Amino acid sequence: MTPFDSIFQSAHFIKSAEKLSQCPLDQGIEVAFAGRSNAGKSTALNTLTNQKKLARTSKTPGRTQLINCFGLNLEDRRLIDLPGYGFAKVPIEMKKVWQAHMQDYLMNRRSLAGVILVMDIRHPLKEFDEMMLNWAKANNMRVHVLLTKSDKLKRGPAKSAKLQVERTLKERGVDGSAQTFSALSGDGVDDLRIKLADWLVFDNLDDIPISPNA
Repeated sequence: MTPFDSIFQSAHFIKSAEKLSQCPLDQGIEVAFAGRSNAGKSTALNTLTNQKKLARTSKTPGRTQLINCFGLNLEDRRLIDLPGYGFAKVPIEMKKVWQAHMQDYLMNRRSLAGVILVMDIRHPLKEFDEMMLNWAKANNMRVHVLLTKSDKLKRGPAKSAKLQVERTLKERGVDGSAQTFSALSGDGVDDLRIKLADWLVFDNLDDIPISPNA
């Protein structure tokens, strides 16, 4: 349990957007979740918020095809679920459109305070992950790597995977951090909430007005 649990449990769907212009007003602070298809991004969001159906999950890679926006009970604070990279079983041209919209969001969203980069701990630092780290370095964007499905590895290999990612962040000069996470065992849920609260609340919770309609 953390002092911030209620903030994330208050998460509620605002809207889905095909492109940046359809997103909520670009004000306040938001954190985006990005990751390859089937890395566990939507499951992580549901676990973070203690809700089973906030973000749609599926065994079919590429289920998240829109920019999904969720509000919190803090004024102008949001969580964003970006389309999963991979988009299995869809036409190549559609993949290119989704990727272009996601890139537009990442490059031009002023309220974006950081990215939670979701990786399957058994398969970290794949091509999309490397692309995201390069982008983060070029744009001075904070990244927190969430190594999901940590229950699939024993403690030693899980620790080694985390250290590998941390070394890569340091070598690339990325303003980043990493942690293990398991929706099944609860590993790292509190750590993720604390990290997000640091980005969204900036350790100044009392000064942020609570929305009366949240």
